[in-house]
Amino acid sequence: MPDIERLTAAEILSWASVTFGDRFGIATSFQKEGMVIVDLAVRAGGLCRVFTLDTGRLPATTHQMIETVRDRYGIAVEVVSPDPVEVADMVATHGLDLFYQSHELRERCCNVRKVRPLQRKLSEFDCWATGLRRQQSETRAAVGKAGEVDGHLRICPLVDWTAAQVEEYIRLNDVPVHPLYGAGYTSIGCDPCTRAVAPGEDERAGRWWWENRAAKECGIHFAADGTVKRGA
Repeated sequence: MPDIERLTAAEILSWASVTFGDRFGIATSFQKEGMVIVDLAVRAGGLCRVFTLDTGRLPATTHQMIETVRDRYGIAVEVVSPDPVEVADMVATHGLDLFYQSHELRERCCNVRKVRPLQRKLSEFDCWATGLRRQQSETRAAVGKAGEVDGHLRICPLVDWTAAQVEEYIRLNDVPVHPLYGAGYTSIGCDPCTRAVAPGEDERAGRWWWENRAAKECGIHFAADGTVKRGA
């Protein structure tokens, strides 16, 4: 494997596409970073599998982005859903909006709706890309451009990009932007768990805003205490 830390985002994506072929996938929730990665990968000219987690609680505008990606890039986004039995059992026991009750139940909801479906989907890949950036939060400051997470190589091509660099790339390349950014959102997840942020608030302040915790993470990339998962 090349020294990934020395490569540009475009070079990383090109290498992953050539090396892993259809065993390489791009995970996106259609936030700005994920859309930049899709655009870069398409421009690199390699095979591009894109998938997203449909938790069952997404905003309608996120579903619209699936069609936007198909129309703009000709990519049929692979939609990954949670196990309906696991969801039904969780809701029957704790209610539909259990995440408001405690941090532990919020983590359980994220685990059932996001973490477990992702783990199942990753069995199809040897390498996957995601849009983490070090500047997004303190918990993400130590993330590398590549590392093994849960037995799979995860690459983060934009990890050393600033928010300004993301915005500049989007402007120069006319990358589609999720409509909720226009409504004041700076991070987009499930509808009941995400809100717009006020001027001066942290970029991820709108995620699980009712929790008084520094770590605003769902468990995909980080452990429950907000630390980077082993191998990340």
